[in-house]
Amino acid sequence: MSNTQTRKADHLRICLEEDVQFRRNTNGLDRYRFEHCCLPELDYSEIDLSTQFLNKPLGAPLLISSMTGGTEQAKTINFRLAEAAQRHKLAMGVGSQRIAVEKPDLANTFAVRSVAPDILLFANLGAVQLNYTYGVSECQRAVDILEADGLILHLNPLQECIQPNGDRDFKNLLDKIQKICSKLPVPVVVKEVGNGISASVARQLLQVGVGGIDVAGAGGTSWAKVESERAEQSLQQQLGKTFADWGIPTADCLTSIRSLYPYVPLIASGGLRNGLEVAKAVTLGADLAGLAFPFLQAASESPEALEERIQLLKAELTTVLFCTGSRTLGDLKQARLISY
Repeated sequence: MSNTQTRKADHLRICLEEDVQFRRNTNGLDRYRFEHCCLPELDYSEIDLSTQFLNKPLGAPLLISSMTGGTEQAKTINFRLAEAAQRHKLAMGVGSQRIAVEKPDLANTFAVRSVAPDILLFANLGAVQLNYTYGVSECQRAVDILEADGLILHLNPLQECIQPNGDRDFKNLLDKIQKICSKLPVPVVVKEVGNGISASVARQLLQVGVGGIDVAGAGGTSWAKVESERAEQSLQQQLGKTFADWGIPTADCLTSIRSLYPYVPLIASGGLRNGLEVAKAVTLGADLAGLAFPFLQAASESPEALEERIQLLKAELTTVLFCTGSRTLGDLKQARLISY
């Protein structure tokens, strides 16, 4: 197994077995509650969770966020996730495809289109790789492996600081992201990996042609903690512990970006764990809500556990719509959300 494969296997194991969640810094959604409507004037059976994102129809505003690939365990998880996404008409992203670009024999661990012909599917590469020989051709390769509808470029400066031998040259990346946006035939979405995108950075990204933002804020899995668990040197271990709760809460990223850009395609992810939090994110301005750990946990257990998790998420979200008098997601965006 290569070093990259070992790292990916470690990431899966640590996320599933170790306590690597944020502790003090929450996703910020706990500061909001819906005003209950005891007379919704609705038939529960008529509630409609459908939406669209980047002109692709979805059965619910849910994104199975980028997680994994490159190993046999990751392949099993990706295909389970994709089959479920196809069944429920959900969006899906895969983990970083750098390993598949560099080792074509591992591309099949990501290539889920065969079991999910209709879903909104995102390829994924680290934006920092644009400073390490990557360009339009590698980005196109990642898209082609998946037959993807868009490309996610992820930003992870803190993770690279903690990761042994991390790629830490983030200089002049904005110009290179602009080139990818102008040359690639599919939309480019930029996301963080769990420390958040501020409104000022979002402005820079949108000015160079990025087609959507995934805020991926603080409050869920801490990649500083994950890399601290992997580190063999005490310096890297301690660095990860120091910055375990670093980042902008998801709710703060979401509200600040949406207030400046009313129409930009916006994904809320980072610590979302249930349908109630998905609903809060939608009301605060998200077009789509991304979850990773809950799907990873269920998919690693069994297809049945994954199906139960998705059914629960949809039931939770539907219950919020019903108890706020909202028949559609458009109505939910107008529901009263009280901050405290």
